[in-house]
Amino acid sequence: MVTDGPHRRYNLLTGEWVLVSAGRTDRPWQGSTENQPFDSRPRYDPHCYLCPGNTRVGGVTNPDYEETFVFTNDFAALLPEVGANQLVDGLLRAESEAGTCRVVCYSPRHDVDMASMEPAEIRRVIDMWSSQTAELAADYQWVQVFENRGAAMGASNPHPHGQIWAGAALPNEAAREDATQRAHQSASGSVLLLDYIEQESGGERVVLETEHWSVIVPFWAIWPFEILVTPRRHVRWLPDLTVAERDDLSLALADVLDRYDRVFDHPFPYSMGWHGAPSPVDEYDHWQLHAHFYPPLLRSATVRKHMVGYELLAEVQRDVTAEAVAKRLQDLARTVAPAVADG
Repeated sequence: MVTDGPHRRYNLLTGEWVLVSAGRTDRPWQGSTENQPFDSRPRYDPHCYLCPGNTRVGGVTNPDYEETFVFTNDFAALLPEVGANQLVDGLLRAESEAGTCRVVCYSPRHDVDMASMEPAEIRRVIDMWSSQTAELAADYQWVQVFENRGAAMGASNPHPHGQIWAGAALPNEAAREDATQRAHQSASGSVLLLDYIEQESGGERVVLETEHWSVIVPFWAIWPFEILVTPRRHVRWLPDLTVAERDDLSLALADVLDRYDRVFDHPFPYSMGWHGAPSPVDEYDHWQLHAHFYPPLLRSATVRKHMVGYELLAEVQRDVTAEAVAKRLQDLARTVAPAVADG
């Protein structure tokens, strides 16, 4: 069988290929490891710039918020007032990019993260993601909701938070996903990711299937414990989620993040982000809302996957099959389901 030895898998969302070389995780390791200090944080940290009532570096004082809290990043990578300027110099091109960057504090508590939050608390974060997306889409074509969890992924503050960046242009990843989804609908009349999760339903790469959501280790996964989360009906972007879908998503995320933390019995670092239809949404009916989770840990809490050498110069490569990873996550199912979130 072609997938028994080294082989390439096609990523239907980006149109790119990934080299799979199963078994390389058994090779001796003498490289660098991640420092994993004991993570013990107070409920409130007077020195944390995200805790309620504290003053941030820019001099702004946070309100005494009790649930979620969002503010414009004090060190934003995108700014709204940049004008519409272009540079064309022979083969060289540049253009200004207007946008904004916001920080979303998930909880006033400094000592939790989404993996340890109750589903009702996660549900409030989902609502904040959705309302912020709708608000920013009125001014910008692309709204990127994302979170970097853990120092290994560059998180500069352990307080539970994520970010939302919005920009005038369609970024590279979004443009690739737009092209593949548009082409699939044009050729078949159906939605690419809905066809994909229907094919995968009940299969060996499915980690979790709920009434409204599918959680899958994608066939083409690059990162060792990568997962794809998508609604089981056609949903273009976060604001379109129903009450029932938001409730169910809060339970699904609580379940999946609990499994992550039990893979190596340690808080699992990751970068995650939602890809929803660009604005104006009505012009992107071929889009299906989905989230990517990209965790770097490979075979322990200290050994991570690095994109170097062949990955940077030729094409991405992974050392363990998607099927083996899915089996490991399936085996970590909760024995007791979390409580149902408040509607």
